[in-house]
Amino acid sequence: MTDEKLVEEAIAALPGDFRAFDKLVIKHQSMVRTNCRYISGSEDDAQDLAQEVFVKAYFNLAGFQGKSQFSTWVKRIKVNHCLNHLRRQKGKIQIDIETPGLSSDVRLQNKKTAAFQAEATEKNQLISTTLDGLNENLRVPLIMRDMDGISYQEIADHLNLGLSAVKMRINRARREFRTCYLAMGGDLTHE
Repeated sequence: MTDEKLVEEAIAALPGDFRAFDKLVIKHQSMVRTNCRYISGSEDDAQDLAQEVFVKAYFNLAGFQGKSQFSTWVKRIKVNHCLNHLRRQKGKIQIDIETPGLSSDVRLQNKKTAAFQAEATEKNQLISTTLDGLNENLRVPLIMRDMDGISYQEIADHLNLGLSAVKMRINRARREFRTCYLAMGGDLTHE
């Protein structure tokens, strides 16, 4: 069933009937969760952010006018939500789990789920590590452009930057990504 038909059914559904919207979530959740992970730079926050994106989408579904595809609309919600999350995180102290003595503290250990471990391939791990190594000012516009397909002008508008600054950041991010990815043993011949 197409997204358009599912959106129509979700809007027309009786209160408490989430079947059509659940199908939309299932169809798009992997992309949203993955991109939330890359934008936020936090595996721990990604699932919560993705769920919050779909909650916002659900409560604003009646306002979806169909001028774009549902996936594009959800991407915009995701980008705005993740950027707001990053703004809220500014100034907060982050503890590096690699700090001597902290890594053995049971309260700070995070067990990865079996589903995530099965999903994560060596290449995806290398891409994640490389993206995590990029400065947020480079990582976020790169993901918005290359993963979400958002135009340079829209990125500039979202980030309150000039168009040339966005283009320069994305170009620099691509160069740094390529350099780091290759240095960690990544292979770009089949990319």
